[in-house]
Amino acid sequence: MCGISLIIDGLCLDLSDIDITHQLSPPANVELFTFTIDDLKTSLLRRGPDSLGTKKVILEWKDAEVLSCDARDEEIERKFSCLHCMDDSKSCVNGGAEAGVLQSVAVMYFVGAVLQLRGIEPAMQPLIDASGNVLIYNGEIFDGIHMSCDSNDTNVLLQSLGNCCCCQSHENLNSCSGKSIPELLSSIKGPWAAIYWQDVSRTLWFGRDAFGRRSLLVHWPSSEDSRLVLSSVSPPAFSSRMPDPEVGGGASNPAYWEELPCGVYSVEINASSAGKCLAGKVRKHEWTNSVLKDLIKWERSLIKPKLVDINSSNTSLFSGNPDLLSVSDIGSPRSSAASPAGKLLAALRKSIIRRTSQNTIFQATMHDSGQGNHVPVAVLFSGGLDSMILSAILHECLDSKYDIDLLNVSFEGETAPDRITARAGLKELKRIAPLRGWRLVEIDADLSDLAMEMKHVTSLINPAKTYMDLNIGLALWLAAGGDGWLHEDDNCGPHKCCERFRYKSKARILLVGSGADEQCAGYGRHRTKYRNSSWLGLHEEMKLDMQRIWKRNLGRDDRCIADNGKEARFPFLDEDVIRILLDFPLWDIADLSQPSGKGDKKILREVARLLGLHEAAILPKRAIQFGSRIAQESNRMNFGSNRAANQASAGSVFFTKD
Repeated sequence: MCGISLIIDGLCLDLSDIDITHQLSPPANVELFTFTIDDLKTSLLRRGPDSLGTKKVILEWKDAEVLSCDARDEEIERKFSCLHCMDDSKSCVNGGAEAGVLQSVAVMYFVGAVLQLRGIEPAMQPLIDASGNVLIYNGEIFDGIHMSCDSNDTNVLLQSLGNCCCCQSHENLNSCSGKSIPELLSSIKGPWAAIYWQDVSRTLWFGRDAFGRRSLLVHWPSSEDSRLVLSSVSPPAFSSRMPDPEVGGGASNPAYWEELPCGVYSVEINASSAGKCLAGKVRKHEWTNSVLKDLIKWERSLIKPKLVDINSSNTSLFSGNPDLLSVSDIGSPRSSAASPAGKLLAALRKSIIRRTSQNTIFQATMHDSGQGNHVPVAVLFSGGLDSMILSAILHECLDSKYDIDLLNVSFEGETAPDRITARAGLKELKRIAPLRGWRLVEIDADLSDLAMEMKHVTSLINPAKTYMDLNIGLALWLAAGGDGWLHEDDNCGPHKCCERFRYKSKARILLVGSGADEQCAGYGRHRTKYRNSSWLGLHEEMKLDMQRIWKRNLGRDDRCIADNGKEARFPFLDEDVIRILLDFPLWDIADLSQPSGKGDKKILREVARLLGLHEAAILPKRAIQFGSRIAQESNRMNFGSNRAANQASAGSVFFTKD
């Protein structure tokens, strides 16, 4: 995982082909802020603590005043030069370009900070190949591009991008000698955000995967700040500092940043028709992978059941079998394997294996650190249905010599609902996997003591700006930090004193259950929509959730978790898992005519039973902000009481004014 950023100054950008939602000027009476390049590096380094690198690319157009707008390509080629500096300490030289009057200069400043999880050699970004192409990449390649077990994702991607077509049109794919860049990026299975400079075509490419599983913020050029800025995270605002010449300033409200909409973008850089500035048009490209296009559309063919379908669906495969299936039965040639729940379980296993496979870098890390009891993977753990499923499958997939950290946050000590279910969940996991080392890391917090932390998380969730976003962000940030307590006695309860000791999880990979509620009808609004508009209304609401999850959830969650030097991985948002869930009839996914804890996320409850998680299979849905009790504490602090907060619809209230 990486923190990546690009600042471009000196380009005249045409944004007419893309949808811009930001305000061109900050509202009146809003204080301007500045952030220095060091602030940006510091924020990125928290995401990628293993290394930090920079590269400056200077673009010059010489004697532009003698060129007409219809100048021949070879003349443009002769007049245009790209000058590179490896870092800030080296001066830029012409490199043999023809002497002439310098009419315009543009500067691209790349920053990359690395949290290394794959590969056997130390990695640093940005990466530059022999042709002058530059890549900063935050992502994992689980499939689509061949990766050996000891390869580094960014190195493999840079090599693959170097073989891509460099034609100027980027559209006449039949005339290209290799894949187009959109075609290559469309083939990647896994989360990613990327920024790539293709030197020979003078084209900048950037984007994020189709579901937005990795954060990438954008500041489009505006009247207040003419730069194009891309970044994994927003640095904190410091209004007392002078503007940084590399970065500049902007409005201190969330309108400065947007979540970059999912997709692949390009800017081909040329001289403007007047020859007075370097110019480019920002274009968004279509995904070329037909399977990916279908997933984005998020349509299913079987939505509204007939009576016979519902009756058949409600006949559980476990009827008449009180013993259900033990973990040892999983994988045996029984009817359960062919059921929707059995197929989903198989897909989730593959998803978790992709996200937790141990390669050489983990072995090297263990050996170098001298840790005998290394914990490579943790789970964001409430003891609820989703996190219990992830934990049980992780146990099946992870080498038995590793312990598993279960990270649980509470703002109400032992009495918070998520703390109670987490302890109960730990007992159930120990029952089905008694030989595994399980560590329930109890992270206790008091909202009144977290003023500085809240200020920090406010910058992380930017451009999100509601109290609900802040509550979720703070809970995720604290949980991902993994700084809590372990109990000596597993039978601790609210009325029993048990000895505990401090513990901080060192796991760099954190499994998160995002996407389960959206795909399996886990939210209360799904039940409301079903009640008002039946099956078709439910499908449309779930589709809306999946198509906006990049903007409402994933960018925010990625930034809050990654700030601790952890990589969030989302097994429920694996491309194959999404595909298989869409292939099932909706009534096999959920039946909201049944009570809460039974009909919602019905298919996941059946998966839990297949795993032997009988108690987890009947737990109702509870969001982290409510289960951890941060929402209740926030309501008291900001609105005086829960009742007042509910009357004000606190979840959607902005904590900052534009």
